[in-house]
Amino acid sequence: MHKSIIALGIESSCDDTSIGIIKIDLKDELFTAEGLTLEQMGLVTESQDKLHKDYGGVVPEIAARAHSERIDVCFKEVLEQCNLELDCIDIICVTAGPGLIGGLLSGINFAKGLAFSTGKPLIGVNHLIGHALTPQMTDSLSYPYLILLASGGHCQYLAVSGVNKIERLGTTIDDAPGEVFDKVAKMLGLPIFSGSEVEKYATKGNKNRFSFPLPLINKNDCDLSFSGLKSSVRRQVDRLVEKQSGLYLHDQRDICASFQEAMKLIFENKTKKALELFSKISSDKEMSFSLAGGVAANKTIRDSLKGLCKELNVHFSAPPIALCTDNGLMIAYAGAQIYLGGSEDNMSLSPRPRWPIDMDNQKSHGFGKRGRKV
Repeated sequence: MHKSIIALGIESSCDDTSIGIIKIDLKDELFTAEGLTLEQMGLVTESQDKLHKDYGGVVPEIAARAHSERIDVCFKEVLEQCNLELDCIDIICVTAGPGLIGGLLSGINFAKGLAFSTGKPLIGVNHLIGHALTPQMTDSLSYPYLILLASGGHCQYLAVSGVNKIERLGTTIDDAPGEVFDKVAKMLGLPIFSGSEVEKYATKGNKNRFSFPLPLINKNDCDLSFSGLKSSVRRQVDRLVEKQSGLYLHDQRDICASFQEAMKLIFENKTKKALELFSKISSDKEMSFSLAGGVAANKTIRDSLKGLCKELNVHFSAPPIALCTDNGLMIAYAGAQIYLGGSEDNMSLSPRPRWPIDMDNQKSHGFGKRGRKV
């Protein structure tokens, strides 16, 4: 038996409008992951960085409007990129959550329109599952594996044993790391309020000048916390401004370097504990660890965790930088896996702004003022 499926993936959960197309060749009757041959056909992603750069974060109303204005343009571009017609698409996959409700609505409504007009199957995808399956898509990683998803909205250690078998081992109890990177950039008045700008300044800074706290590293689990670190940076900035009536360039660089070093040490410590926990539930002799999310694009953190895995004899993988952040390819791949497993949605598909990857996990509920990060 040999059959091909072309899957369209639509991602609009936050501040990137992204549409990807993949082709999957099915070479066995079981439709298992091991029986898939994958071809990444095309990807178009439009960033909204310029729209939000003056606000120090994503403005939901602006993001939603931008998605609704650009999603059809991205769709036309990706079809042209792949030299495909709409009728060639076999299944339509879309992020249904978690995320900003305005952006989710833009993507879901567009996907529903395509599905209704073509009669093609509609699959709603939890974009955390998209991230969780990315190492399999890019590196053919076999189950089970441990993944750290670290981004502007999430931070979780996930034990991935299958599309519908993903267990959260640890999570942030307050802020997400990417969010903290962006806020530090704003505190320091950097030209762009983003984690990539902090990383850029850190390359020329002294990482040992300031000693910032490492929250929860003495706690014997793999939960994380970043709020205290963020507050400590804020206090240091205020002290320098009060003392010298402002920040010099070397101050900005040194704070960025010291802050990034603290982040690196937190991730090293917690990843080691997550691997210890994962080893107790994994039957494989050789463990695999992967990194995904926007923070995975940070070279210092990426190299640090790669070195840790080498030291512990753990196989390390990380997606290409372009696929670390939210993208349509991961939604197409995850949606195809869900569809091949026998599930699809209908026109009642609704956005789920909060959608924990493992609803039965007690870590999903009742922690912090607004509940744990999903």
